[in-house]
Amino acid sequence: MADLRPAGRWCLMLEGLHGRKGLQFVLALLAGMAFGFLLQKGGVTEYDVITGQLLLQDFTVVKVMLSAVIVGSLGIHLLRSLGMARLHPKPGSLGSSALGGLVFGAGFATLGYCPGTVAGAVGSGALDALFGGVVGILLGAGLFSKAYTGMSRGVMLKADFGDRTIPRALGVNSWAVVLPACVLMAAVLWLLESAGY
Repeated sequence: MADLRPAGRWCLMLEGLHGRKGLQFVLALLAGMAFGFLLQKGGVTEYDVITGQLLLQDFTVVKVMLSAVIVGSLGIHLLRSLGMARLHPKPGSLGSSALGGLVFGAGFATLGYCPGTVAGAVGSGALDALFGGVVGILLGAGLFSKAYTGMSRGVMLKADFGDRTIPRALGVNSWAVVLPACVLMAAVLWLLESAGY
């Protein structure tokens, strides 16, 4: 018998969405457009704002990201606590994290955009984002796919930690990590605002 509680109905609705690829595409397109619009309104698709962040002169990017992490963390863990979502952490390693961070950071510092802000900047007509960012993303993805087999047997296995999360590693309820982390991030946001950044 189907679970008729609100959380159960919500889960059934989401499970029904899994088989409807066309609807998934439309929802993803709408969510992507909303995300790009909000990035644009937040100013984080502007080259000067992003390079200002890298030079520690403009903290708009940090403020937008911290706000998103706080809302996302609280939201997903609330949905999980209500039985309306399940987490599926991907396995990882320090080697793959270091390699990904190095590639991401090099592209970010060189071009002044990250993959998300490239899309928003292209949407607002930035040709440097189109030719430098989109072309760079495609070339980088191609090179990564060619090198993946070798890296997956080497550097990407260094210090493998599997799919463990911080709460699982500490043996505590996820809220014992999420709430203090969100309070800490909110404090950083408050300090940045108080300092005039």
